[in-house]
Amino acid sequence: MKRMSMSLFVAACLVLSGTAWTAEPETNVNVTKSENGASVQGTSKVTATIVGIDAATRTVTLKTRSGKVIELEVTDEVRNFDQLAVGDTVKVAYHESLSLSLLDKKSEASRTESQSAERSVPGAKPGGTVGREVTVIADVVAVNAKTQMVMLKGPKGDTIDLRVEDPERLKRVKKGDQIKAVYTEALAVSVEPATTK
Repeated sequence: MKRMSMSLFVAACLVLSGTAWTAEPETNVNVTKSENGASVQGTSKVTATIVGIDAATRTVTLKTRSGKVIELEVTDEVRNFDQLAVGDTVKVAYHESLSLSLLDKKSEASRTESQSAERSVPGAKPGGTVGREVTVIADVVAVNAKTQMVMLKGPKGDTIDLRVEDPERLKRVKKGDQIKAVYTEALAVSVEPATTK
């Protein structure tokens, strides 16, 4: 059994990244291509059952469907700890997406970020959602057809190499173009009451 001390949200992130429950998440990935871009979206889900609660230490013991057990110390920022009960089901869903598109009009390289968070209402089961969206407009500073690499320069002058797998798409990209990248991620944690038999 592993033991961790963190908020429910951070714990859920670790669960989905494989640190806590390797090979547990149910994952779905979709790739969509359009005339001037492409996007990748992925969702991972984990379900576990509460098998123990220590109110004095705010520790919850969870067991996954495959039988893996983990203890989480739930911080005070997680509202409604006293609503948890043995047998409740904890569901975690993590969604991530990245879309890249070639811009028609030039603008200044930029980066914007927005965040959102929502906790459960007082008296309900613990849970909530957190999300983030980052939008970057970057300049194409080099295109290498042989290696299928495009070098992008961001608003702070940092560069990144991006591999373009499709040679036909690569032909449409040239030095001086701009790329808009939108990255989003969202994490939702919910607790469902134990079912009575």
